[in-house]
Amino acid sequence: MRLEILPVLGIGDVTEGDDLAALIATAAPWLRDGDVLVVTSKVVSKAEGRLVDVPADGPDRLAARDEVLAGETARVVATRGTTRIVQTHHGFVMASAGIDASNVDKTRLVLLPEDPDASARALRTTLRERYDLDVAVIVSDTMGRPWRNGLTDVALGVAGMPAIRDHRGEIDPYGNELQLTQMAVVDELAAAGELIKGKCDQVPVAVIRGYLGETRDDDEGAGALVRDASLDLFSLGTAEARAAGLREAATLADGPGPAPADPAAVDRAIAAVADVVAPGTVLTHVTDDEVRAGLVATVPGWPARATGLVLGTPPAPVDPADLVRFGADLQRLRTALAAEGVPSALLPPPPGSAASAVLAV
Repeated sequence: MRLEILPVLGIGDVTEGDDLAALIATAAPWLRDGDVLVVTSKVVSKAEGRLVDVPADGPDRLAARDEVLAGETARVVATRGTTRIVQTHHGFVMASAGIDASNVDKTRLVLLPEDPDASARALRTTLRERYDLDVAVIVSDTMGRPWRNGLTDVALGVAGMPAIRDHRGEIDPYGNELQLTQMAVVDELAAAGELIKGKCDQVPVAVIRGYLGETRDDDEGAGALVRDASLDLFSLGTAEARAAGLREAATLADGPGPAPADPAAVDRAIAAVADVVAPGTVLTHVTDDEVRAGLVATVPGWPARATGLVLGTPPAPVDPADLVRFGADLQRLRTALAAEGVPSALLPPPPGSAASAVLAV
């Protein structure tokens, strides 16, 4: 495969109501069937009027931006200082919902297109019907990536080609059947187009030639790239996930399960919170059957099914702040136990015990 990446020069500034298809076709009369247009989402947004007026600077500008961000946010994922990672109404997880203040007047902000797939389809349809050009269209924007520094362009919308190339079921040269490989080819093409578009060069459209043999409409569009929530292992930032877990722990069902807990699961839960409990807090999983039975027998009212016990001991000497932290540690452990499928009940300590609380599992 031989690929060419070509800039579309001379489009100039795009304003609300501009005809993008006409601007592109005029600037690139050399377009061919099978080309892939990578169009920066900002010019799509400008043409569609996805702009809001804000003060040029000062606290009022920040307040206005926060209000706009709230309107574009479906779910807050993580917050650190002034940085907001959110899920947009499209399903994309990105910083500041993709709201952009670059390459636009200082008194305006640019929002993402309302429906980037629909924008890509409309542009593809107009180029085909008006100019007899059969091209694919990718609407792209810049995103960061978890665990990696730097930004890259990705696809927000696509028309004329599938978003993903699925290799599952294919056989590699060593005879192995591919089980998981699904390539986000439109993201790769978007990133390739950004190499010649740049950020300050006013080249909002790139053409990638040689990738497609023929176009193909795909109704799923870039929605295929949005991971289903049930499969998202990192749906919250660390602090947000911890806070959510503590909130859930406060409403956990109070009582051990109908069958003895798996000791390995209890140990995993204790290990999971070992690095976050307050210094000096000790959580001891009682594994000796005789000791456990003796503890249950010494406390009237303890559930007979309390065959699994975790003793919690706060730092010594104990002050009021330590007790607050210790209570939080117990809730963290209950959350970790729940994540392992182990219900629990908070019990009073046995008489004469150094422990300040007991979890029955």
